[in-house]
Amino acid sequence: MKLHKLFSFLIILALASCSGEQLPKPKAMLRLEYPEALRKSFKTSKYQFQQNTLALVTEGSNSSVTLDYPLMDGSIFITYKEVNKNLPELLRDAQKLSYEHVVKADNITEQPFINGSNRVYGMYYEVEGDAASQAQFYVTDSISHFITGSLYFKVKPNYDSIYPAAVYLQKDIRSIMESLEWTD
Repeated sequence: MKLHKLFSFLIILALASCSGEQLPKPKAMLRLEYPEALRKSFKTSKYQFQQNTLALVTEGSNSSVTLDYPLMDGSIFITYKEVNKNLPELLRDAQKLSYEHVVKADNITEQPFINGSNRVYGMYYEVEGDAASQAQFYVTDSISHFITGSLYFKVKPNYDSIYPAAVYLQKDIRSIMESLEWTD
């Protein structure tokens, strides 16, 4: 008889615990917030620009620069080349580099850049999707100087996960382009 009461109690308990509709948890969005960018001047022998103070700057050979962002696990690589009757080749290489990401990218948006007062002309590429680089750019004065830049993260590209950091660093790239001046 005790077994019968115990079995009846377990069935009632099981039925009573199933009240209400069970719904799966909604997907959550990761909310990453980064501090407002504070800028300071950075200068090489060929050019200068306003850099984010969160970035750790490493100068390479031939006025090349790496801006590391430890908080976001990302870097902006800037490469300088002199124009020596090879501007069409430099432009072709920069455009080709940007479109090598088309295999993994969902979309690549081109945004021309012109700052006539500082003689800085170029193109900004915003890359959406699981591509290796989320942004690329090049700028030139069309006579002597040519710069390319790329944004890379030190993690496997997952656009949803890196999106907040990518947006933040894309703003930094635009700021670099807007503040860039040639030093000669």
